[in-house]
Amino acid sequence: MTSILITGASGFLGSNLTIRLIQEGNRVIGVDNNYTGRMSNLSRIINHPNFTFIEHDIIEPLTVDEKIDQIYNLACPASPVAYQGKHAILTTKTCVYGVINMLELAKKHQATLLQASTSEIYGEPLEHPQQESCRGNVNPIGIRSCYDEGKRCAESLCFDYMRQENVSIKIVRIFNTYGPHMDPNDGRVISNFILQALRGEDLTIYGDGSQTRSFCYVDDLIEGIIRMMNSPRSFCGPVNLGNPGEFTVQELAQKVLARLRPNGKISYQALPSDDPTRRRPDISLAKEKLGWQPQVALDEGLDKTIAYFKTLI
Repeated sequence: MTSILITGASGFLGSNLTIRLIQEGNRVIGVDNNYTGRMSNLSRIINHPNFTFIEHDIIEPLTVDEKIDQIYNLACPASPVAYQGKHAILTTKTCVYGVINMLELAKKHQATLLQASTSEIYGEPLEHPQQESCRGNVNPIGIRSCYDEGKRCAESLCFDYMRQENVSIKIVRIFNTYGPHMDPNDGRVISNFILQALRGEDLTIYGDGSQTRSFCYVDDLIEGIIRMMNSPRSFCGPVNLGNPGEFTVQELAQKVLARLRPNGKISYQALPSDDPTRRRPDISLAKEKLGWQPQVALDEGLDKTIAYFKTLI
């Protein structure tokens, strides 16, 4: 039985990962301060004998007595609503102090640490689609920089610990992901559109809707993350994980309206500062090294996600 620690365990990605790893027969220790996570996401396995939950903020060091084989570091506010404004410093601390504490824990236990990085490290991309070799075009003093630069620093720290302390690391750069257990108030475009449609409200598009995103269903992403964790030690990444299907925000809005409110309307507001205009992963490396590519098309994933959000209304 593999002993696994997951930070951010009650969040969107963390809870989906925790549930799958428990179902596969692993021992899982979930860690979260529940800042953006919700314990209801773990209701299916909260009393499972192979699961333990620790309420803890990884900004502070964590001591775990039992042996740990793997650490998935997913803890961090991941939506602009959560990390902009008064929580910017908290976000940077989570990215930097948090990964240092998890790397120290990995060093102590001789465990492999997988760092959940992000496509946001590419900023406003200078190439399209984005390859792992792209060094990014991030505004270091913008309102999003706490997250973008925090994740860039976390990647740097992971490689420094690998080079200087011989810690086994894995880095995945996660592109837009959606599905069950999304926080309905996190401000992401898919959850916003679905909830606005279910509530009979106009769908809000920021900008003219021509900006593009690539949407990966959560089950596909979790499969990629697990494959990366269990890949040979020599392959540490970073590797892009996302769906290369590219859609405009306007196209996404029309898909949601067609399913929920065919006569619904769209309202347009100003585009937020530093919001990237194009986003699409090149997943050639993930295909080559992990044998991974998404299986769930956007139409199918939207139907599953809408069904989930209907249970919350």
